[in-house]
Formats: sequence, C-alpha cells, structure tokens
Amino acid sequence: MPLLVMKFGGTSVATLDRIRRAAKRVGREVANGYDVIVIVSAMAGKTNELVGWVEETSPLFDAREYDAVVSSGENVTAGLMALTLQEMNIPARSWQGWQVPLKTSSAHASARIEEIPTDNMNAKFAEGMKVGVVAGFQGISEEGRITTLGRGGSDTTAVAFAAAFGAERCDIYTDVDGVYTTDPRISDKARKLDKIAFEEMLELASLGAKVLQTRSVELAMRYKVPLRVLSSFEEYDPNAGTLVCDEEEIMESNVVSGVAYSRDEAKVTLVSVADRPGVAAAIFGTLSEGGVNVDMIIQNISEEGRTDMTFSCPTNQVARADRAVQEARENGLINYHDIVVDNEVCKVSVVGIGMRSHTGVAAKMFDALSDEGINIKVITTSEIKISVLIDRKYLELAVQALHDTFELEKTA
Repeated sequence: MPLLVMKFGGTSVATLDRIRRAAKRVGREVANGYDVIVIVSAMAGKTNELVGWVEETSPLFDAREYDAVVSSGENVTAGLMALTLQEMNIPARSWQGWQVPLKTSSAHASARIEEIPTDNMNAKFAEGMKVGVVAGFQGISEEGRITTLGRGGSDTTAVAFAAAFGAERCDIYTDVDGVYTTDPRISDKARKLDKIAFEEMLELASLGAKVLQTRSVELAMRYKVPLRVLSSFEEYDPNAGTLVCDEEEIMESNVVSGVAYSRDEAKVTLVSVADRPGVAAAIFGTLSEGGVNVDMIIQNISEEGRTDMTFSCPTNQVARADRAVQEARENGLINYHDIVVDNEVCKVSVVGIGMRSHTGVAAKMFDALSDEGINIKVITTSEIKISVLIDRKYLELAVQALHDTFELEKTA
C-alpha cells in the first residue's frame, strides 16, 4: 500500500475535539487507499508545563530524567489519537519511540536520529494495521534511555519516518495554512506560496520563519522527501497548503521568494583586538564552547596590529558571550580593549533561488532600505540569501518595503 506520513502539532491536538478533527483527516487518507504513519506532538502547552515541573523540582536536573518527564506529553497524545481512530473502526495502535525503535545519539534534550528500523511497524501493517500513531520528539539511546530531539523535534521525527519508510509525502499539519512570502502579521500583502524549494525553506527557517523546524527541512532536502505544510483548522482541500520540494519541480519562481526576520538580535563588537594568525579561531572557538550561536561576522581593517571584530547573536546569549570572551582574555587566549553591545537590532533577510541567475538583487534591496531612511549595520550574503542587521525599530517598515520592492504579492 502507498504510505503517507501525517504530523500534527500541539495546537492541532490541543483538545479531544481537535484530536477527533485530526483523526477524521487521517481516516480520509485511509479511505483514499493509504497506510498512514501519524506523528503527534504533546497537547499545546503541555511540554512547557512538564519542563516547568522539572526545573521546579531540580534546577540542576539530570538530563536523562528530564527527557523521561518531558517526553510523556507525546505518549498521552499518541494513545488518545489511537483510541479515537479505533472508535472510528480504523485499525490503529500507538508507538512510543523505544517501541519502533527510533534510535538516537545519547545527547539528552538534543539527540540526533541515527536509525529507524522499519521491521516492527511494517510487520504490523502486514497484519492489518492501517495507522501507526507515533509519539514524536522522542527516541531511545544506545544505553536504553529515553531521549528527546529538542524543541520542534516532532517535525524532524515526521520527516525521518517519511524517509525511512519511503513515504509518498509528509504532511505537516499546524495552525497556519502554508508558507507565506513574509509574516502576514506585518504585511497584509503577504501571499501564500503554492511551492517553495527545499533550499529556500531551509534559509527561511534558519532566518526566523517558524513554520518548520530547521533540522526537519535539512532531512527532507537530503532524502528528497516532499513536504506539505497545511492547516489542521481549514476544510479539506487536496491542493491546500504549501509544497516544499526539489527546485526542479518549480517551473518558474520569483527572483525573491520571501522576506524573513529575526527580531531579538544583538550586535557585539570586540574593540581593538590584537590581530595575529588564529585570532578569529580563538574568538569564535571560545564562543562556540560557551554555547553562543554566532551568525554574522565582520572583521575591520587592521591598523598597527589591532582590529575590531563584530558579530551578531541572539539577545538572550549576550551575557554568555560576554562571560566567554572575558574568561578567554583572562586566560591569555585573546587580547582586546573593550566589548560593545547593541541590543536594539534585528535581522531582515530576502531569500530566493532566483538570485543565482539574476544580478542587482543586493543593490535593489539596499536602495529600498535607503529610501526609507534605514541604516544598514552589517551585511551577509549567500548564493540565495541577503541578510542585513538594522535598528529594531525599523523592522516592520523594512519588511514591508522589501516585500513591496520585490513585488512578492504577485505570482511569477
């Protein structure tokens, strides 16, 4: 039988009524001739509650017990979904990560999927099971302990199952009806895309668009798994949502496909760094060891053996960055005079595979920001992306201006 993977996020299974609604969608695909693997998240808000209980019980918690607690939310949802499907006379059963088994690394709270053997589930499909309901976000380590994949891990679970079982498609049901050219809350001209390339979606996800988890898009691109993002609250439509697929499947697209943003960014400058071979490795190795997620990097011209080094990072990691570089200076690893932090910046990016074959995109972007009186602090580029760091107070204006400039409300 052809196989589909259907993933339902927390808002889609937040109540028993919503679980029933999701189950009806699953039943429709079974009626269409599919075997289905359903991946479920915990009910909306449940994971946060469980995390809160762990932190209240043990501030310096054992990560193995943390995983044992926070993974339980998905177990509840999987069981309830299986029961609901059984009430609809659909042969279904729930599967916890260790029962599949979904084998992972031992990095508790941020484990990586290593293998998903298909024998156990395929045997049950052969015996007549039509729907396997899998608790997302969780697996089992080589040591036999429950692990979790980190926030958003159910998306990754879904794509990994689709790849392992050779699914025809992986449908991600959420509270939005697809991928938009930008955040509809900022621009009322935002348009839902029918299709978007894996690479574009990966850039948008990493730049702040919260529709899909970055690791899930990486997996889908690596294993060529067609992804469809659609709303669990809309009426059934076989052509609904946005298909994330290979670039070759998109006949024609705009030069720019979307405008993404990240609101809570900070610009950090190490002033007058002793410039010598290996200084960049020393600085950014130190920051990496300190758990700082560095994004944009600029090194100024060296004068008299000193230079300035600027980078951006999330605002909630500034204190960690400050502590890491100060400790490195005290230990003689790096030498700088001062650290200057600007916490009032944001990152705005334009993304599009069409940039590969079109020139002038950067100039057009910079002109649009200049016309609005917006000063650019830092610029980074890749083959299909241009990102700028600007004052946070201009975020909405910049997004709207760029959306208008590249006429993203129009189809190609």
